[in-house]
Amino acid sequence: MLGVRRLVASSVVRGSQKGESHGGVYLIDLKAREVVQTIDWNTVDIDWQGRGWDRGLRGIAIDGERVYMASSDELHAYTPDFRHIGSWRSPYLRHCHELAIHGRELFLTSTGFDSILGFNLDAQAFDWAMHVQTHNYRFNFSRFNPLGTEGPLPLNKLHFNNVFADDTGMYISGLHTGGMLQFSGKRVSMAVELPPGTHNARPFRDGVLFNDTEAGTLRYSGREDREDRIMKVPTYEAETLTFCDADTSGIARQGFARGLCVLGNTLVAGGSSPSTVTVYDLKANEQLLSVNLTRDIRNAIHGLAVWPFD
Repeated sequence: MLGVRRLVASSVVRGSQKGESHGGVYLIDLKAREVVQTIDWNTVDIDWQGRGWDRGLRGIAIDGERVYMASSDELHAYTPDFRHIGSWRSPYLRHCHELAIHGRELFLTSTGFDSILGFNLDAQAFDWAMHVQTHNYRFNFSRFNPLGTEGPLPLNKLHFNNVFADDTGMYISGLHTGGMLQFSGKRVSMAVELPPGTHNARPFRDGVLFNDTEAGTLRYSGREDREDRIMKVPTYEAETLTFCDADTSGIARQGFARGLCVLGNTLVAGGSSPSTVTVYDLKANEQLLSVNLTRDIRNAIHGLAVWPFD
């Protein structure tokens, strides 16, 4: 039985051109299998440098009556009825991919600066930042002022695509980190090695839960009884998909696994392209239900969260 009725998801349209929608935000009713679009991200103020940069709203985090999402270089706040009520910038926020809340701090991946920024939810201001570097297969970090002038250079070496935080530490992963890193407050170390190209890696139960994007699967690997769950994300017959000229560049493909949220001890939801949200039962190692938003091959789920409002 599903204990969660609704999810909120953001999508990104890869290869989108000026004047077109770059994605949206959707409420998904899992029981009714109904989808309502609440935001169409069609701003013309877009950074057009390179694949995947500033195409839609990325990451979703909810605190009380505020829904936070980020575009490439700006944090946005919305009411539960999706009225825009605030936005904040830092000179060191660039190509944000994901958000996470722990305590009274909201953490953002600043992919362009190989950094994690902290936004104080009470003060409503950026007040914390950490730059991560690697040397001889070892990781180190340095703190800096997210509103100052002496931060890191925008080198994008590690390409952070996820951050997660709980009482055991902060966990960071990216395309070039080699796995999921753990920041204890004193050092950055490798928590677990992961396959190349993973997204949304986070500790779960006694193991790690993540999207194995290159393989087109959602995976859970646990220490207990060497438990391993590998679930293929949905794909569709080619004749049912919508293509465009941009697809020939390799920007978009179906089965791109991204977006993840936990619904319970054994139930998780994952996103994929073309924008589809699927609920999996880890215990039974099976797919429970799937809701497709569009068959546009360029349109991919990015952020995914449980919707706590009626």
